[in-house]
Amino acid sequence: MGGGSQAKDHPWEYLAASLLSASINYPLWRASAVGQSGFKVTTVRPAAFSSLLAITPTSAVPYLHAFSPPYKGMCATILGMTWARAAIFWGSDVGRALLNEHYPEMNPTARMLLPPLVSSIGVQCINMPVVRASITIQNPSSELQNVRDAVRKIYADGGLRALWHGTSAGILKTVPKYCTAIVVRDFMEERLPPADPSSETYKTDRLWRSAFKSATAGVAGAALTNPLDVIRNEMFKTDRGFIDTIRLLHDELGWKFLVRGMGKNLVAVSIPVATTIFFTDALIQFTTSNDMAGSFAFTKRKNTIMMAATEGEGSRQ
Repeated sequence: MGGGSQAKDHPWEYLAASLLSASINYPLWRASAVGQSGFKVTTVRPAAFSSLLAITPTSAVPYLHAFSPPYKGMCATILGMTWARAAIFWGSDVGRALLNEHYPEMNPTARMLLPPLVSSIGVQCINMPVVRASITIQNPSSELQNVRDAVRKIYADGGLRALWHGTSAGILKTVPKYCTAIVVRDFMEERLPPADPSSETYKTDRLWRSAFKSATAGVAGAALTNPLDVIRNEMFKTDRGFIDTIRLLHDELGWKFLVRGMGKNLVAVSIPVATTIFFTDALIQFTTSNDMAGSFAFTKRKNTIMMAATEGEGSRQ
């Protein structure tokens, strides 16, 4: 990942990596949504978890809730995150490769930033109804059972426009997050020393290199966009506009609202982004190695057959 020239050959690796990352990190996303939205958790299921609620630190309550049923909107949320991250990372890498190939005279910074900018804005606009609905039903007091019910309720209350309420904050949060993560990822890809192909641990070294690159990119993207996550989620909860929401948060919390849920966000955002990058690298490495091994074995068999045929002709002569 990060080598746009190979991205177009591995769309399924990008999609599989995004699905794996979204599935593993769903509870972390749920905890972040609850924490940043300011939802109050008073009970958890099953009963065994409820007994832990009284002795659980306030900051850890959203995590206890995140791992307890019911898992409202889980499938829709995972599928939404899967296609969104795959489209952003794959689209960014392919887009950058196309710009490098067809517009080499373009400013290098523009070639780097334009693809993630366009892909992340497009994905955010398309995915917005699912994002709003999936966050809305994470409120423990909500009687809505799934994303479809939430979409219907939001539409009934505010019309079609309400489904895209919070898009401005979503774009301001999503675009910098992915642009930052992709720029940092590509910077690390260029600056980190490559693994030594002659080393016995070459494959493992490549994975460790990818892990370091992925973690750095994930943390950078998450830390930058936490305030906009808070604003977006509060807009979903209150149906206020962008500026009114900032005023409300400031009146309630002061400038501390900028770091509300920061710890959960660093976990819930940096880990999914980092694992998506890492899993993509690992899957591409795995499939490429298998292709090379298969090609080597085919070439070896072909050469063996040709040598046998040559020797046979020589013996007949």
